[in-house]
Amino acid sequence: MLARLDRRDARSSILRRRVLRLIHSGARRSYDGISMDGPETARNTGMKIPLFQVDAFTEKIFSGNQAAVCPLAHWLEDKQMLAIAAENNVSETAFFVPENGAYCLRWFSPKSEVQLCGHATLATAFVIFNFLRPGTTSVRFHTCSGPLDVKKEGDFLAMDFPSLPARPCESVPKALLDGLNPSPRVVLESGATAAERNYFVVYDNEKDVRDAIPDLPILETLHPAGVCITAPGERVDFVSRYFAPSYGIPEDPVTGSTHCSLGPYWSDVLKKSVLRAQQLSSRGGELLVEPRGPRVRLKGKAALYLVGEISI
Repeated sequence: MLARLDRRDARSSILRRRVLRLIHSGARRSYDGISMDGPETARNTGMKIPLFQVDAFTEKIFSGNQAAVCPLAHWLEDKQMLAIAAENNVSETAFFVPENGAYCLRWFSPKSEVQLCGHATLATAFVIFNFLRPGTTSVRFHTCSGPLDVKKEGDFLAMDFPSLPARPCESVPKALLDGLNPSPRVVLESGATAAERNYFVVYDNEKDVRDAIPDLPILETLHPAGVCITAPGERVDFVSRYFAPSYGIPEDPVTGSTHCSLGPYWSDVLKKSVLRAQQLSSRGGELLVEPRGPRVRLKGKAALYLVGEISI
């Protein structure tokens, strides 16, 4: 057993050295020596960008939600980041640059930039903790949704996200009713503006969520809103699925950001302060959700799938 552990540790050390060589020789030459004064626009000719693909909210590959993670020395143009995200063709690609001891972080789906993303934040922290800053146990990201902190807690990564409580939907769109089967029993919505809106449909039981067959072309007309369906779970506290076809994501494998609304809702319904959640996509994934007033702690694991290099 000891020999097997030693070999595994050796492979991990070799992989880390290979990753650091890749980063040092690519777009991020001597990452530790980069000025932390602030992000700048990248010189975008002949660049090589490190690429990590991480499966988030799972402890094994081929499950959870795939996120591509690209460390940058300086920002690329928006159109380049969107093109890379489309080429990666996973639900989100995260790009980040160092700034004043922390990092600026942005997320792109294959079709557009998004306002908040849980699994790609988790994946980015995983890359920093395991490859860019080994031994680090906390990191702060500056994002368009405010500062997001991630801490390493044993095998889990704990993210501090804003709470986004859902409220009763006063005017349920016809497209939402037509696009879901079975029909909704309770409809909620979150977001202060139309650009931030998500719809939350509450069903009676897990089977309704698991067996639901959405009409994605109809749901796509709800853009920019996505649609989350949820119900009490059989072996966890609650389950959910999330559809965002207008962003190039027919069904998201595991959606951290929707749990910023699901957590407060189910905490109130079930009278529990810590909840186990499962997303019932084909890949599946699990997380722990802990509402804390204006914030929500989301805890999950992650697994490295690949390390590569983008040439542009």
